[in-house]
Amino acid sequence: MSIPTDLEILNTAYRLYYSSYISFECNNEARDSKIYVPVDCRKIANELKVDADIVFGRLYYHLDKKYGYKHEDGSSVHLFAIKVGKDRNCVNFPLMSSVLAGLRQERGRFWIGTVIATLALIVSSVSLTVSITQMENSNISNQTTAEAASD
Repeated sequence: MSIPTDLEILNTAYRLYYSSYISFECNNEARDSKIYVPVDCRKIANELKVDADIVFGRLYYHLDKKYGYKHEDGSSVHLFAIKVGKDRNCVNFPLMSSVLAGLRQERGRFWIGTVIATLALIVSSVSLTVSITQMENSNISNQTTAEAASD
């Protein structure tokens, strides 16, 4: 069983709850805030095939600590909040979207660098093989010329 990455957890939450985020109406009784969207950690965990406490722990203990911040007036902005009004286990959807975009960009840069490094390795391997082959061929032709000169 593999442990889901931050990117996988946030991608799954985004995919599952985006429609809920955009469907918010101010006089809606479904939730108290547009920004904070309640998520079901068990539903996310089922998608990722892990225990729900793993998802909750990553959101609450790791990702909220990593990406949440404080304003100058001392108020906190949480990525994941246990309770917002009457809603429980909420993600700050705009903040999560921003973090997700950064993680996706980071992954893209990683893969571009990996592909470039792999191509460079292939080119250098081919160059080394060609130069070794040419060196062997020139040694053989030099050896043949030396034998012919001694006759």
